[in-house]
Amino acid sequence: MDRGLYVAMTGAKQIMQAQAVNNQNISNVNTTGFRADTVSFASLPVYGPGYATRVNAIAADSGTNFASGVLASTSRSLDIAVNGNGYIAVQGAGGKEAYTRAGDLQIDANGALTTATGLPVMSETGPIVIPPSAQVTIGGDGTVSVVPLGLSPAAQSQIDQIKLVNPPTKDLQKGEDGLLRLKSGGTAKTDSTVTVASGMLESSNVNAAQSLVNMIELQRLYEFQIKSINSTDQNEQSAERLMLTS
Repeated sequence: MDRGLYVAMTGAKQIMQAQAVNNQNISNVNTTGFRADTVSFASLPVYGPGYATRVNAIAADSGTNFASGVLASTSRSLDIAVNGNGYIAVQGAGGKEAYTRAGDLQIDANGALTTATGLPVMSETGPIVIPPSAQVTIGGDGTVSVVPLGLSPAAQSQIDQIKLVNPPTKDLQKGEDGLLRLKSGGTAKTDSTVTVASGMLESSNVNAAQSLVNMIELQRLYEFQIKSINSTDQNEQSAERLMLTS
């Protein structure tokens, strides 16, 4: 009977982990450019000495949903959305290059072009810095142009170009910070075919309705596992009583 207890116990534990992933997706339903995580269940034998009498339930991380979100107009010059496939290169918290679809950019007090979370936006040569300007625009190829303070729009000049990449999704993995990185630990090459739309932002690709349905289904599965544990425990106690009275 302890086999039933073991399977139900591991199942309940893994369902809790899957619920945590699903709740994380729900909490980021309004996060610009967010990519949803996915989970799949599997059963694996418990390896070790003796007979294979136990099965371990596993909620495996089956990767990231790379489907595009919905593009919405903001009319803000520093907002950009990647058209189709591709990513914006940024400098992660550890100093290494990472990739995102979140294009709600800003200029910090030091003139650095950053994401809304403060991560520097990268060019081929390093973080992009904006000089004091009356106007900043971003072209379809990621070109950053400015109109210097005190000059007319005719004086607009190009100062740098955002690094846009498009590595195969199979080579990417998402970190706990929500950024994408190459599994190899290297950096992706610039892809000149990737373009951006200025004055637009891409929404999260989390399907809120489906995520809520998943939450209910996972809760019901968890309750089923708990009932299985209770039923197995009651059957074991009944068997013990029968053995004592026989």
